Amino acid sequence: MAKVNIGLDAELVVEAMVLAGIGSPQDAVEAVVRDYIARGHRTETRTELKDRTLREADATPQEPQG
Repeated sequence: MAKVNIGLDAELVVEAMVLAGIGSPQDAVEAVVRDYIARGHRTETRTELKDRTLREADATPQEPQG
């Protein structure tokens, strides 16, 4: 796996370490990024199901009203 080196504000990293309960700066930041990505995938899944349901509802013929 490729590695990337970046500079981050130390206060951000310390806060991530405290919130995640992880003692290593690199592990804490990696955990935060992985959680962010997983949350994005969960959101995509929920919105995809909702969008599919709405599309199916729009595709069904409407009964005449009046």
